Amino acid sequence: MKRFFFLTLLLGCALLTHAQSKTKSYFPPRGEWQHRPPAALGLDSAQLQAAIKFARDNESKYPRNQELTQAIQFGKEPYSAGIGPFSERGEPTGVIIYKGYIVAEWGEPLRVDITNSVTKSFLSSVVGVAVDHGLIRSVTDTVAPYIPPIEVYNPVSTASTPGQPALLYPFAGEHNRTLTWEVMLRQTSDWEGTLWGKPDWADRPVGNDPEAWLHRKRNAPGTVYKYNDVRVNALALAATCVWRQPLPQVLKQHIMDPIGASNTWRWYGYRNAWIVLDGAPVQSVSGGGHWGGGMFISAYDMARFGLLTLHRGNWNGQQLLSEQWVKQALTPTAAEPTYGYMNWFLNTDHKLAASAPANAFIHIGNGTNFIYVDPYHELVAVVRWIDYKAMNGMIEQLLSAIK
Repeated sequence: MKRFFFLTLLLGCALLTHAQSKTKSYFPPRGEWQHRPPAALGLDSAQLQAAIKFARDNESKYPRNQELTQAIQFGKEPYSAGIGPFSERGEPTGVIIYKGYIVAEWGEPLRVDITNSVTKSFLSSVVGVAVDHGLIRSVTDTVAPYIPPIEVYNPVSTASTPGQPALLYPFAGEHNRTLTWEVMLRQTSDWEGTLWGKPDWADRPVGNDPEAWLHRKRNAPGTVYKYNDVRVNALALAATCVWRQPLPQVLKQHIMDPIGASNTWRWYGYRNAWIVLDGAPVQSVSGGGHWGGGMFISAYDMARFGLLTLHRGNWNGQQLLSEQWVKQALTPTAAEPTYGYMNWFLNTDHKLAASAPANAFIHIGNGTNFIYVDPYHELVAVVRWIDYKAMNGMIEQLLSAIK
């Protein structure tokens, strides 16, 4: 009996230790990040190297000069000229995080590069923090009551320019005043207007009839999904008004500093996107790099944000984004089942990444830059400057390394 009791006790201790090792997650402190050999965590090292080779072999075919790339991709659009900063991008780069530890990296993970529409995930997060803090009562509220008249800041001239409004009313008008925070976050608003010199219809116009762009009937909010950076920038402007401070400062205080991000990331807007806020000039940042600007960030800092979303907004016991907000961000948009809140792309019915679990999601930006988040496998992967058509293949390569 004593021997049986002793063996039972040993087994119980072993099970408890195993359970604790499974539940205790590693969160890298600021300024450091532990590496682990892939084999030590049960990964196939050779397959992981094959995945890295795949990423390098499938580098984006667009020029590394991002201003030139923008002209090639969007130059045929009306009002297509860049109005924000661009950069010369680096070589194919990536960081693979498994169970919180870095198991592989390549390229220039410290390099600060434009990340294009991954910016949208940071934007929706600062809106989420505003909801969590009660600055926005509910995402089902209409935006209009939160937004006062907005004075445009013009440092060049003190005189009014004929035909150029001194005040912006981005959520006035018959259609725009019906829009909720929810439809703005899901890109189903069909917001109409011109912001920072860019008309909404000029972004990825459908068809070849300019009259249809200008005079078409607006879709009811929530019914039609349309990826549109002008509307994203309208949301950024609204969030700036709610916070009454620049959004990069909000992001730094509530997200980036708590997750231990470096001090090298920057969030830029357009050169003409300045407003007067409480007597001071403030730049309303952009939600991506369609016309330049957006987040300029390293792969390491992108990986920290991916790890935060893997843990549903929790960083080492501190809930930076509420679980409810993350749940909403991961809920499919009715008009587009593979989209949640911007820019949380979902793997609904395995349509986005056939080889990945259905609960995986990806923060995606042009380039292609992406943060693959896989809760089932406790995996986060940052992959930069890969051909978009190779994204699913890259994910398949990575998952093949998990035994």
